[in-house]
Amino acid sequence: MAIKIYIDQGHNPNPPNTGAEGNGLREQDITYEVGVRLAELLRQNGNFEVRLSRPTASTQLGNSNSSSLRARVDDANSWGADYFVSIHTNASVQRSANGTEVLVYAQPSTSANLAEDILREVTEITGLNSRGVKSRPGLYVLRKTAMPAVLVELGFISNPSDAARMRDNPSLFARGIYQGILDFLNL
Repeated sequence: MAIKIYIDQGHNPNPPNTGAEGNGLREQDITYEVGVRLAELLRQNGNFEVRLSRPTASTQLGNSNSSSLRARVDDANSWGADYFVSIHTNASVQRSANGTEVLVYAQPSTSANLAEDILREVTEITGLNSRGVKSRPGLYVLRKTAMPAVLVELGFISNPSDAARMRDNPSLFARGIYQGILDFLNL
């Protein structure tokens, strides 16, 4: 039986619930691209069934921030996903802030174990700094999902070096997340 992975490409292409911007890039464009590439890798494997929150670049979810988040979680829950992977980029007023981190509802947990594997592989493959796995119980997509969920902050869109890596090599991030999932599942 296929393992069902729900890939949530954070944010919408247009308001409401658009993402951060920095260095001429938009978070929602990066997350869309990395998500599509991750889905391709998973589908080629044969062990996975995949659903994207944004199957097309123009897919718009909800008509407010809260309904956009709810649409993603409701879709994953009703589909019966085994794992939920939300993809985002970080941002900071300090342009020097950099690196990858993975957020989970609580530690220790199955989600935290998955997060550790994803974080290790993404940082190894991309060369970005590891900021660790962090608990964020207030985040809707981590709190309301019925399955283990992680939120991957790929890098800082506000950091010129991280932003360039995300723009130029989205496949590296997709491969890192993919390899982390494989490690976690011992596949």
